[in-house]
Amino acid sequence: MAYKKTEQYDEQTTAFLMSKYKDILGKLGEDPHREGLDKTPERVAKAMQFLMQGYELDANAILDSAKFHEPMSEMIIVKDIEIYSLCEHHMLPFFGKAHIAYIPNGWITGLSKIARVVDVFARRLQVQERLTTQILHAIRDSLHPLGAAVVIEASHLCMMMRGVQKQNSVTTTSAFYGEFQKNETRTEFIKLISSDLN
Repeated sequence: MAYKKTEQYDEQTTAFLMSKYKDILGKLGEDPHREGLDKTPERVAKAMQFLMQGYELDANAILDSAKFHEPMSEMIIVKDIEIYSLCEHHMLPFFGKAHIAYIPNGWITGLSKIARVVDVFARRLQVQERLTTQILHAIRDSLHPLGAAVVIEASHLCMMMRGVQKQNSVTTTSAFYGEFQKNETRTEFIKLISSDLN
């Protein structure tokens, strides 16, 4: 049986983007009709729709879809969640990991939903600072926890491939709410995401 990849894209959007990317290739000095580039405008058009799918998703609806009443108030951490996003200034990728925690106030959500919320906001044109707070606010507004925390560590190709061209720089951003604004709770969270418990 032959391999068939199935993906769904808006045909009008794909056609529009294809024509634009074909023009861009020509303006950059390439021949968009040569064999290696013949299907590139279509591939890029579909890739951009995939990378921007976060605009069509609702983070709170995702969290609420697996929201369970649970009488507990201990810290829940999901760490090392991979992030892939595009910098809104140059449309170059930045990538890294998110570490997310919350302290329930009667409600928990499915662990996979936390990772999905990261993708909702990462699959948009972004800056890391905004991405960090958007994730925090979604968890806060949906679960109403006693506290929430988000730390993101990422490398930015706009700093590595162009501009200052610093290959080993990593940007860390953080946002804290509620109990995590207390030094003791925040310190426990930082210690747990920094340690290897395996």
